[in-house]
Amino acid sequence: MNTTNEQAPTPDPATPNPADAAAPQAPAVESLVAELQAKFTEANDAFLRAKAEAENTRRRAEEEVAKARKFAIESFAESLLPVRDSLEAAIAIQNATPEQLLEGTHATLRQLTQALERNKVVAIAPPAGTKFDPHQHQAISVVPADQEPNTVVAVLQKGYLIADRVLRPALVTVSAAK
Repeated sequence: MNTTNEQAPTPDPATPNPADAAAPQAPAVESLVAELQAKFTEANDAFLRAKAEAENTRRRAEEEVAKARKFAIESFAESLLPVRDSLEAAIAIQNATPEQLLEGTHATLRQLTQALERNKVVAIAPPAGTKFDPHQHQAISVVPADQEPNTVVAVLQKGYLIADRVLRPALVTVSAAK
């Protein structure tokens, strides 16, 4: 029988014991954990503040949009009030002559035109010979004419733009192809 004599290894005095090494490092780890927790708390606080600020900004923007929608027509209505005043004044005149009524009607039309222009409502009234533009004109009829084909012959009803967007196309007669 072959027996080997097994002995427990003897610790090398030059190799540090892991249990001994943990003891001096414990305060360093605890201080690192505390530092990381403080940084986390600070970052979390900054995140929550930024989130709250973004929410407040979004809410204020929604309120401003709602106010803009609600009062968007205010400027337009304000510029039409003098037109209404003029019409009421014309009605109040009991013994107006046809000439006075015509003069007042022209003045009121000028007021209305100015009010529309102040609010970026511009007439579309293409002169004869203008190339037909389906984006701004609506052809009511096609007639033979002594001008280039597919051009405006006459305007039956003015159209209107509001800030470069067609509010109503001009109703026009267009020249036929020869």
